[in-house]
Amino acid sequence: MIREFRIEIPQADVDDLRHRLSRTRWGAEIPGQGWRRGVPVAYLRDLAEYWGREFDWRAAEARLNELPQFLTELDGQTIHFAHVRSADPAATPLLISHDWPGSFALYLPVVEALRDHFHLVLVSNPGMVFSGPLTSAGWNTARSAAALNELMGRLGYDRYGVQGTGGGAGIAVEMGRQAPKSVIGVHVNGHITVPSGDPGDFDGLTEAEQERLRRLQEFRDDKMGFNAIQSPGRRRSRSASPTHRPASWPGSPRSSWSGPIRRSRSIATCCSPT
Repeated sequence: MIREFRIEIPQADVDDLRHRLSRTRWGAEIPGQGWRRGVPVAYLRDLAEYWGREFDWRAAEARLNELPQFLTELDGQTIHFAHVRSADPAATPLLISHDWPGSFALYLPVVEALRDHFHLVLVSNPGMVFSGPLTSAGWNTARSAAALNELMGRLGYDRYGVQGTGGGAGIAVEMGRQAPKSVIGVHVNGHITVPSGDPGDFDGLTEAEQERLRRLQEFRDDKMGFNAIQSPGRRRSRSASPTHRPASWPGSPRSSWSGPIRRSRSIATCCSPT
């Protein structure tokens, strides 16, 4: 069964978030470090001030609710998605799977351009945003891919494309592996791959490719800490942190990938205020 869904965050939850932001106890930092040791306290305070006093959640909520949204149950788990049909009946169905930190809101800026040629299914990955909380363990890439392939079938699509970003890219590739007769193409970005260990992997690399390899090594040496802490054995401990989802957590890796988070893009950074 598929049922309609609208985002309606209780005002008490919005007020509680603002109250917690206003009571944040800010730590000290070594002067002059900039972003070398993570998110600067001054930058984070400014971001928290914006979220607590300036950001208009109701306007963001209304913008998100312009998209037709639905819930369904797949493999015992509630899955949320937006389904934006093209005016062209012959348009190609396209499922889009997001990364962490992120949500289906990341794709708001491109919905209008894509719907000219695609029937869009903007999914919230299992356990994330309104596809959560998880009701069972074991939601790995393969299980998530199987559920999303089933979702496309439930929507009546027997041939479709898949796009994925970051963690969503892994799901997208696996969807193609599992359903090669249904998935007509897979497009990914932010999909990290590593050399196999064979020295021959490096033969004939261009200067640009060598630079990418150097950046990958730098990322593994200096910026993979968040990945280790998010490993399955530690996730629940972090989610129960007394600071409750600190803004510095997604802010730090995002700053190293694309520069500091800009205020104007907050709606695309997170679609729930809790």
